[in-house]
Amino acid sequence: MTTTVELTRFRVPPERADQLLAARPGMIADFRADRAGFLGARLVRLPDGEWLDVVEWRSPDDFTASRAKGANLPGIRAFFDLIAEVVSTEEGTTHESEI
Repeated sequence: MTTTVELTRFRVPPERADQLLAARPGMIADFRADRAGFLGARLVRLPDGEWLDVVEWRSPDDFTASRAKGANLPGIRAFFDLIAEVVSTEEGTTHESEI
């Protein structure tokens, strides 16, 4: 099975990191309620105030539809509003194999 992966690297001022983490559950809940094909997400803290959001989608079409909605719900908007700068965004496909 393959899935689509959204990779978004962004910056948050250090003094807002706790707010970002507090807003995360609301964003995830809104994605689960409103975004067809949302499979899950992982948030990775990187050095120097940067973060990497790894979001997994059932298909490229599900990811595209989600992007079109933007920050349409309060939990998503609260999370996005804490981002000071988007550094990069990428899309990829997983390829799982058994070892």
